[in-house]
Amino acid sequence: MEQIEFNYPAKRKIAQRAHVGVVGSGDLEVLLEPAKGEVAHVFIRTSVDGFRDTWKAVLDRFFTKYDGVVRIQINDAGATPGSVHLRLEQVVEVSER
Repeated sequence: MEQIEFNYPAKRKIAQRAHVGVVGSGDLEVLLEPAKGEVAHVFIRTSVDGFRDTWKAVLDRFFTKYDGVVRIQINDAGATPGSVHLRLEQVVEVSER
């Protein structure tokens, strides 16, 4: 099991928490909560070691469009990059309802 962390500049305040997905074979869950400051912090716990660069590429792409000041926790059970991006977009949508 690998644990990975990233920080991204952020400026927009978020009002509520959100949760999408489940930890299961080939899937992941994403938990989002409002944070303080001017940073989005992402913590990933994954069952697949050695993919830090792939995680960074997916998150770099996501954070070119998203500027929420949040803490995101991702619990991964082998999801593909496309699934990761989808779950990130879903959790943002849920948090903004």
